[in-house]
Amino acid sequence: MLLPTTSLDRVLGDKTAKSFSKNLGLFTVADLLQHYPRRYSNRGELTPIANLPIGESLSIVAEVVDARERRTKGRVSHILEVRITDGSGFLSLTFFNQAWRQKDLRPGVRGLFAGKIGEYQGKLQLAHPDYELFTDEVSQFDAKAWADQPIPIYPASATVTTWMIQKAMGIVLDTLEPIADEVPPALQKKHKLLSINQALEQIHRPATKSEASSAKKTLVYREAFLLQANLIQRRVNNEQSPATSRVSATGGYLERFDAELPFTLTSGQSEVGEEIRKDLAKTYPMNRLLQGEVGSGKTLVALRAMLSVADSDGQSALLAPTEVLASQHFRSIEKSLGEDLAKEVGLTLLTGQLPTDARKKAMLQVVSGKARIVIGTHALFSEKVEFYDLGLVVIDEQHRFGVEQRDRLRLKGKLSPHVLTMTATPIPRTLAVTVFGDMAVSSLTELPAGRKQIDSHVVRAGDKALVARVWERVAEEIAKGHQGFVVCPKIDESEKEQSGASVEKTILQLRKNPALSGLRIQELHGRMDADQKAQIMQAFVKKEIDLLVSTTVIEVGVDVPNATAMVILDADNFGMSQLHQLRGRVGRGSAKGLCLLLTAAEDDSIALQRIEAVAGESDGFKLSEIDLELRREGDVLGATQSGGRSSLLLLRVIQDSELIQKVRLEVEELFESDPELGNSPILRALLEQVNSAENLAKG
Repeated sequence: MLLPTTSLDRVLGDKTAKSFSKNLGLFTVADLLQHYPRRYSNRGELTPIANLPIGESLSIVAEVVDARERRTKGRVSHILEVRITDGSGFLSLTFFNQAWRQKDLRPGVRGLFAGKIGEYQGKLQLAHPDYELFTDEVSQFDAKAWADQPIPIYPASATVTTWMIQKAMGIVLDTLEPIADEVPPALQKKHKLLSINQALEQIHRPATKSEASSAKKTLVYREAFLLQANLIQRRVNNEQSPATSRVSATGGYLERFDAELPFTLTSGQSEVGEEIRKDLAKTYPMNRLLQGEVGSGKTLVALRAMLSVADSDGQSALLAPTEVLASQHFRSIEKSLGEDLAKEVGLTLLTGQLPTDARKKAMLQVVSGKARIVIGTHALFSEKVEFYDLGLVVIDEQHRFGVEQRDRLRLKGKLSPHVLTMTATPIPRTLAVTVFGDMAVSSLTELPAGRKQIDSHVVRAGDKALVARVWERVAEEIAKGHQGFVVCPKIDESEKEQSGASVEKTILQLRKNPALSGLRIQELHGRMDADQKAQIMQAFVKKEIDLLVSTTVIEVGVDVPNATAMVILDADNFGMSQLHQLRGRVGRGSAKGLCLLLTAAEDDSIALQRIEAVAGESDGFKLSEIDLELRREGDVLGATQSGGRSSLLLLRVIQDSELIQKVRLEVEELFESDPELGNSPILRALLEQVNSAENLAKG
């Protein structure tokens, strides 16, 4: 919606505006209007005091029980203590040197009280709270309406209270001009939507709960509509950008590679490969997301696409988030291609840690076009790195790169290169159309033939006998000639903000553990330099290390077929998708994998439910759905938000999943019937505004 972008200082005054910007991040009228209530209270409703969380700033509706004043010595000469109740518990309000407040805070008076909940001598208290008292002088009819009227409770801070926001909102709403509507009249009528002005008025100043509900319904629909319109507009814009068609030549690199493959592609790999082949043949850039289980063969699919581009004399760049993963991809692809083909396509590794001579040589290969497949890290973003004809960008684990970084690589092509994004974190359909709606989505759900399921078990930290058995099982796997991982949440004990076991402490304990006596145990973590990490991983691959104790640096891309055992300490510190990713590092060969998840999570806790879900389900796509359900209204977008996607305000991916799907179809029909949005000028103007803001943010 085209909301006013007027600065708040012009409406609320400089002092209030500064407070709103500093404490709530609200700078304009539009920001304030979209600062929606998190819930509603009313004057007849008493909020439970018994469950108030200590240390949090919040608001409650309560009644004054009594007030007493006592004198003290020192700078604080008077202390006024006021007891309030909500019917379920008592709370003390404490005021220093403000005895005059006793005139207002008399027994029987009700009000809205706000502040940070503290504790003093075993009792809950609010020190110097802000409050707003309810008047008693109303008629019986008005009293009923007054008691029933919802009071918006806003996300607030200790210095900007909910009623300060409410008063500011009243000033803005009283002067608000009519706002243009981006939703076509036919859809407004179909869904019985309020006008934008009505919806904003009713969500911030509802006369009844029904009004607030109708307003929320309207604003949720509009948010879903604009989100989908923005995503589809991006897709349309992408299709209008010129790109070079890339078609494999008969007898070319791809055909030769396929002929030498020692195994048959899965049906999923073949189907996705055909989708990508068709995309690459088009004259506008491919923008496809390839999601698949750990070990489902995404890299092979990407390699075949890169060979197809090489057949057309173009170059491909595979972008990995870490040096370790880039080196791993390079070795894996070199092995898959074979020495001769790797040399012919000029397979090149380019990272920031390469020696100067090797780096210069790699850059020369890239700029001359001899390097048709380039594997690299952020080093590929450097202005000094130039491509001869960049035709395809493959991004591994796209959420680890911001939009600006990805665009910088895309701009290195003569024309817009095709883009293939890979993720091993399966994305539920609802989330995919919410976050990645501007991409085509392909999924690999099959595992390669011969890959065995990983046995996963939850081990409760309190069961000492079972914990001891964990290390015996690890020793048994290593005695069979296999290797293992131990994953810790943090590197050392200095990381106070992170709970759980540390690599440094754990490795000392394991070296003293009789069950692991004589084993070659090594550590690996993110504070090591790239060369050191690469050397350790190489030693592990060569079976010179039995047990690797690490942080999550091994989460993505590490391929050691001989590793069969993994122990994840304090597993409740990791998310479900992360646990699933970590587990995928074992059992990648012919032997069965074992994953033991140690946790001290409490019975019936969400944390334990997540761990048990991972242990009981090996299908990453099903796990992603369970994860979405367990997270409820949590940060369902996770790190994808950092890629520049708009934050959700009222729209909820889980609650509103059906609505999101329906709106998606409605917006697609709108664009199909009117691609230029000539019949929807307000929507077109709004999308242009959003696009301009995003381009400005990219610099």
